[in-house]
Amino acid sequence: MFSILNNYLFQHKSISVPGLGTIYLETLPASLDEAGKNILPPAYHFRFDKYFDAPDKDFFLHLAAEKNIPDYEAIKWYNEFSYELRNKIRHEEKAEWEGVGILKKDDEGNIIFESTASTPSFLQPVPANLVNRNDAANFSSAEENGNINSTTEIAYPEEIVAPKNNWWVYALVAAAVAIVVLLFHFSSHGWQAESTGNQQTLEISK
Repeated sequence: MFSILNNYLFQHKSISVPGLGTIYLETLPASLDEAGKNILPPAYHFRFDKYFDAPDKDFFLHLAAEKNIPDYEAIKWYNEFSYELRNKIRHEEKAEWEGVGILKKDDEGNIIFESTASTPSFLQPVPANLVNRNDAANFSSAEENGNINSTTEIAYPEEIVAPKNNWWVYALVAAAVAIVVLLFHFSSHGWQAESTGNQQTLEISK
């Protein structure tokens, strides 16, 4: 029973109880525990307002869907639940809302709320490694001034590799082309030294 109601409360941050009031869920953001070096999870705080006690239509639609019953039966069921809760407070002076808190009467007969909820088990502190910004600034200053010696180990995100100079590859290709041209020339004109010159005979007219 309470699991269905608490499911709605955590989703919509509030739930109204006819004749009693509304329970609100307030969330405190995650915080840093420097002493324990932990990030603390968000904290939950429940607040009760006795001046508004009318559930909206969406709540009854949610209730009908969760219990797999028609809307009118969901309205009847919740009104009976609210009546029993008010009766329990009237006769026993308090009623526990499982997982949330206790509704009870004060000395003047007014309904008050006392939260008893703890942090859910799935929300636990997370270890945090704190970075000293002053140390980081001092390291940068020392690096700029050349005060970091060869034994200092520096961790960089990635190793930066300088691009390789591949000029010799192009030189080898050009040399190979030249050798092929020379071989073709000597195979066509013979292997004598004269074959390197122009052997064409020119006739000069008188």
